Amino acid sequence: MSTLEEIASRAGCSMATVSRVLNRSGPVSDGMVRRVRKAASDLGYHRIERTLPPGRRRPVIGVLIPSITNPVFAASLSGIQNRMRVSGHGVLIAQSDYDPLREADAVDYLLAEKPTGLILTVCDAVKSEAILPASLPPTVLLNNLPTARFPAAVTTDNRLAGREITAHLIEHGHRRILFVAGRFESSDRARLRYEGYRDAMEAGALPINDALQVSFTTGYDDLDLAQAISLHRPTAIIASNDLLALGVISALRREGLSVPGDVSVAGFDGIAIGRLVDPPLTTIEMADASMGATAASLLLDIAENSATPRHLTLGYKLNAGGTVRRIEQAC
Repeated sequence: MSTLEEIASRAGCSMATVSRVLNRSGPVSDGMVRRVRKAASDLGYHRIERTLPPGRRRPVIGVLIPSITNPVFAASLSGIQNRMRVSGHGVLIAQSDYDPLREADAVDYLLAEKPTGLILTVCDAVKSEAILPASLPPTVLLNNLPTARFPAAVTTDNRLAGREITAHLIEHGHRRILFVAGRFESSDRARLRYEGYRDAMEAGALPINDALQVSFTTGYDDLDLAQAISLHRPTAIIASNDLLALGVISALRREGLSVPGDVSVAGFDGIAIGRLVDPPLTTIEMADASMGATAASLLLDIAENSATPRHLTLGYKLNAGGTVRRIEQAC
C-alpha cells in the first residue's frame, strides 16, 4: 500500500490535507478532495477496515498527554481519534499531569494493552527518552522535537512563534516585556517559546528578564503578579499558553490594572475561550487538531507501511486580538 506521503506528493498538497480528506475530518475544497482521492486511487491506497473474528479485540494505539483537561490536548485527541476510527483502531489515553516522573508509569500502562504504536507528548523529549521503557512499538512525538531515539515527530516551531509574538509587541512600542510560563521542566514547549522571546529581545537590544515560572497544575485563578509588576513594571506580558494568559489578565485586574489599557497581554495556542473574552486574546494559534490527525497518520504509516520515521512541522498564525495596544514610548 502506498504511503500518505506519496499521495500528498502526487496530489500536490500536505500530508495534513491528505489526512483530512481520507478521514473526512476537516475543511478541504471540493477540487482538492477530488485530487487526493484520485491520487490515492492511482496509487492503490485503501483504508484498512478490520472485521475482527470472534474473540479478537480491536487493535489500539496509546496516547500520552500532559493533561486531559487542557483544550489544546483535547483538540489533538479529537484529531487522533477521528483518524484512528477510520483505520479501525481504538485509542487508549494516559496523562502525566506535567510530571516527568509519571511518564514511565503511564507508558507502562499503555504498553500492557499491546498497542500498535504510541503517540507521546512528554515534558522534555531529551530527558524522557532515557527514562521510558527500552522496548517500545512504533512511536511518534507530538509537540516535542524529535530525538535520536524518537525521530518521528509532529511539531510546530515554538521558538519562532515566541520570537514572532515578541516582535509583534516590540512593533507596538513595548520595551519592558515580561514572560510568564509554566515550569520549563514540565514543558519544553514553554521553554522554546521563552527562547524565542529572548531572541527577539536580544535582536531589539532590549532588556531580557528571566521567565516567571509557575505550576501547570495548581490553576491560574490565584496567580499573584504583584511582586513581578513592582519589580519589572512591564508594559506587556507574554504567557506561555492561553490558559495562563487568561490567568494573567485576572491577576492584573486584581491589581487594579486594565488590559490592554495599562498592560498588554499575549499568549499561545488559540483556544476558543480566548476568542470569547472581551477584548479577544492576542495569541499564536496552533493547528492542534490537524497536528493530532497528522501524528496519527504518521504512526499508521510507520507501523503498517514501514514508512521511514520523519519530522513534520505544521504552521501557526498570529491572531492580533485586542489585548495588545500600541504605545508611542514605553515609560
